Amino acid sequence: MIAFVRGQVAEVGLTSAVLEVGGVGLELMCNPGTLAGLRAGQTAHLPTSMVVREDSLTLFGFADADEKQVFELVQTASGVGPKLAQAMLAVLAPDDLRRAVSTEDVKTLTRVPGIGQKGAQRIILELKDRLGGPTGVRPALAPAPAEAWREQVHQGLVGLGWPARDADGAVDAVAPDAGPTPDVAALLRAALRTLSRA
Repeated sequence: MIAFVRGQVAEVGLTSAVLEVGGVGLELMCNPGTLAGLRAGQTAHLPTSMVVREDSLTLFGFADADEKQVFELVQTASGVGPKLAQAMLAVLAPDDLRRAVSTEDVKTLTRVPGIGQKGAQRIILELKDRLGGPTGVRPALAPAPAEAWREQVHQGLVGLGWPARDADGAVDAVAPDAGPTPDVAALLRAALRTLSRA
């Protein structure tokens, strides 16, 4: 298993980043909040989780070890694969997810694209004893450049399954909250709340 990757950020894409490690470019699938903290040319250290399938080896990168642990834990619930686990962490910070599960907050969990009422109830039932309560730790990510956040939030929404037109509307709706140093993860969560109310 590859526990973490440290190297120079060669490229930051819409759903992944490439880190150069010992002359090899490793592609890490990351949620928009993690991608927002990466800058091409800078050195990054990302905890990772490798998902092995019959036809692929996929490396997922995270802002911190807590996010990685939650990503791996939620996949122990039936019906939750890596894509849904990543969507959960794109919409909810690890502590928000723990809080939703521990307080049996179905409404919060159904804000994640791909989780319906029954799915949320099943996740709560299966994870309540394993996920634990909130830890009070929030990852500190670097702020995104002024307008780059719009594209990152838009692509994050599209990557989570929302139509491009709906994503455009949600980005416009949260634009007033962006401020001088936009927090992409918070803006993405706000955009998802806007879409779930629509």
